[in-house]
Amino acid sequence: MEKVKKVLIGMSGGVSEAVKASPVTDSVCGTLKSKKVLIGMSGGVDSSVSALLLKEQGYEVIGTTMELFNGGSCCNQETYIDAKNVCAQIGVPHFIYNFKEEFKKYVIDDFISCYSNCLTPNPCIECNKYMKFSLMYEKAKILGCDYIATGHYAKTEYSEKYGRWVLKKSHAGKKDQSYVLWNIPKDLIEHVIFPLADFESKEDIRKIARENNLKVANKPDSEDICFIPDGNYKRFLEGNSAIKPKSGNIVHVDGRILGRHNGLYNYTIGQRKGLGVSYKEPLFVVGFDKEKNEVIVGEKQYIYKSEMIVKNINLLLVDDIVEPMRINVKTRYSTLETSATIEKMNDDAIKVVFDEPVARITPGQSAVFYLDDIVVGGGKIVK
Repeated sequence: MEKVKKVLIGMSGGVSEAVKASPVTDSVCGTLKSKKVLIGMSGGVDSSVSALLLKEQGYEVIGTTMELFNGGSCCNQETYIDAKNVCAQIGVPHFIYNFKEEFKKYVIDDFISCYSNCLTPNPCIECNKYMKFSLMYEKAKILGCDYIATGHYAKTEYSEKYGRWVLKKSHAGKKDQSYVLWNIPKDLIEHVIFPLADFESKEDIRKIARENNLKVANKPDSEDICFIPDGNYKRFLEGNSAIKPKSGNIVHVDGRILGRHNGLYNYTIGQRKGLGVSYKEPLFVVGFDKEKNEVIVGEKQYIYKSEMIVKNINLLLVDDIVEPMRINVKTRYSTLETSATIEKMNDDAIKVVFDEPVARITPGQSAVFYLDDIVVGGGKIVK
């Protein structure tokens, strides 16, 4: 696999300027070389512009949309039509694949299982691992593609320092999505292209779409869980699983009963609002007792932890943690990184010790480890 597969600079001059800056070239002789890529098309502006950029860079592009769930924000008639229209406009084929059964197994069932066990999941991470970066790659190989691509704001490149392909942060700042990609298969990184890696602004993406008359140029971003477009995850759980309202006690960390709750799944670690109890100080959810059906609450100091345990490990930059390693870690997509030391406990558990206590460590969420802008790997927080 050649080591230079793409470098796309986020410029204000539109597609042609970016293409002139970095055509698809052979890493040895520098000549223009066509490569075949299957790109996931959501019908949104990011994936649409990504497909356009790949085409303009000289790739042989095939678009695909995954049919994952009936009526979801990423799986409706408008999604399919918008993706197919963009592909037709830029002159590339488009296919729709039905992966509803796999999506239910790997994403929805996991989502339900997490809430059934007092965990707070991030379904996008499971979808990326099993759907967009596993099943889609299998389809890509069948179609004879060298690469797969998505509209994520992240970056892949070959690192001479580490002697391997690495997953890195994009230049998009707060919009960087490397956090939700930590669980993709390691051996897939060299086969993945993120055309938006070096763009800093979403407006730059929309500008390219407008300049090329893409009808999705001003289409709003979808920020909800794709299979819960109305954002009401509680109603989804009650309607699609055995999870139903079941009242129990809200208990202070010292054992005092302060009130009643209507189901453990209605709460998450760090939650302050909506507890329905009166107290002399603000209270936060700090834990659960599933056996007793209790929500545990406490004052602000109780939401801070100095360490955590992470399991279901996926390492990308290194093959193993042989000695304590200094890293930065993100414990939620929206939180800032914090410095910490990680140490291997066993083959599937890592202990993370923070330099300073961190608030709202939430079992079920992902902990993602970074060295500068490179993703070391990550895992699921268990406690």
